[in-house]
Amino acid sequence: MSPAILVRGLSKTFFVRAPTSGILATIKSLFCPQIHEQKAIANISFEITRGEKIAFIGPNGAGKSTTIKILTGILYPSDGHVEVLGLIPWQKRTALGFKIGTVFGQRSQLWYHLPASDSFALLSKIYEIPQAVYKKRLHELIDIFELEKLLAKPVRQLSLGERMRCELCASLLHKPEILFLDEPTIGLDLNAKLQIRTLLNRLSLEHKTTLFLTSHDTADIEQVSERVLILDKGELIKDSTIYDLKKTYMRKKIVTLITEEEKISLSLPGVQSLTSPPFHCICEVDLAIQPIEKVIQKALEIANVKDITIEDPSMEEVIRDLYVSKN
Repeated sequence: MSPAILVRGLSKTFFVRAPTSGILATIKSLFCPQIHEQKAIANISFEITRGEKIAFIGPNGAGKSTTIKILTGILYPSDGHVEVLGLIPWQKRTALGFKIGTVFGQRSQLWYHLPASDSFALLSKIYEIPQAVYKKRLHELIDIFELEKLLAKPVRQLSLGERMRCELCASLLHKPEILFLDEPTIGLDLNAKLQIRTLLNRLSLEHKTTLFLTSHDTADIEQVSERVLILDKGELIKDSTIYDLKKTYMRKKIVTLITEEEKISLSLPGVQSLTSPPFHCICEVDLAIQPIEKVIQKALEIANVKDITIEDPSMEEVIRDLYVSKN
């Protein structure tokens, strides 16, 4: 079976007019503009198998949006080869549109003043879904996303979390093989975020849909994705599973001790005390300098320890350390 997405040596260069200031310079630029090359992405390659859950991340300006626009057929590349579901996106954009879905956290495909059910009906016509198939598919999605009570409400009256569930439903009506998600949980409260993540995992498990996620929320990355592609300054700097990424870059642990003593101090190399409430000792341990066993042994020597918690740093810290090591 061919991969869901195949990218080889992909590059995209934009030609931009140099900014000018002053009337004379502006007039001159009309006749003799200074054009500069700006590389958005440079020679990136990756392959995604069908059913994978991928996080495609990087800082603003890294080239994520440009790559996604090429994968969905909106932009032409300057160089390289791309196949999405066996199709070259910019050559077969219409055919590809029937096989992929998109969800944008800051853009809606639902009609603002109409009930979501009307938008669903319109999309069924756009995607040429037979009526019987549409009704069956919509019934399945209503059950999955718990939309029964929301269908008759105008979209403007829905909460952000409710609207995002409807957006997901709208994107899945034509049963896409790949779902592109751009910041799907932006602006949502914690409960709504958890609900969206749970639904995405269920979608992947039950329907084998390939998920291609971009997000600045590291909880999205950690709880939805299995593999992460990290882009920086237009280059792919890391292609790794979440597990391997943590294993390689997680050199620190957060240790929390609950003690009978109000305050204790662990004076060990590689151990940094963090702000702690009374009867708690919270410290960050650099495993390259100090083994965690030595820290616990020292704590037991100087205090009566009632409880110990050892935590990994957040995914955000792991990614930040990765950027620091590459720059």
